[in-house]
Amino acid sequence: MSIPWDVELTHGRIGVRALQRSDAPRWAELRRANGPWLGPWDATLPPEGGQQSTSYRQMVAVLRRRARRAESLPFVSTWDGVMVGQVSVSSIVWGSARSASIGYWVAADHAGRGITPTAVALVCDHLFSAVRLHRVDVAIRPENQPSLAVVRRLGFTDVGLAPRYLHIAGQWADHRLFQLVSDDVRGTVVDRVASSHA
Repeated sequence: MSIPWDVELTHGRIGVRALQRSDAPRWAELRRANGPWLGPWDATLPPEGGQQSTSYRQMVAVLRRRARRAESLPFVSTWDGVMVGQVSVSSIVWGSARSASIGYWVAADHAGRGITPTAVALVCDHLFSAVRLHRVDVAIRPENQPSLAVVRRLGFTDVGLAPRYLHIAGQWADHRLFQLVSDDVRGTVVDRVASSHA
């Protein structure tokens, strides 16, 4: 199965596009500069999970291979065309579920500009309209207030607490699970970003 992935989506100064091999220097710069900002929320492999790849080239190769197999969609978020974060679509399930999970991050010096809510909204609209998924899920640590603000702003539904759901920053951590169902979206998800300012 092939799905539209190598796309560029924009809304004002904010954009989303496919992650590229050529993003390596900028990605490394962002991750290095934002280590303390992102570290508490980064997924890790448990000790029994083996070694994590630290090579950007390997990571991109794996993600692009998964995109070609319609299993995941790795995007970057941009401000005025410059990469400032990432929006990753993973765990795409077809058949009777037609669902996926989204994770995201943005550089600390670009937080608070509405980049992440808009980028996530653009990706959700793409998943619902072009990819034809039914549901999008987001798992968030209960103490991650900026991330919780994103899903609340976009009208995701809180479906409950999942104890020890993901391995984060070296330990199994509880997460709140949120979902957005295509049937519940009137207009576009991007419309919700604008209306949340009204």
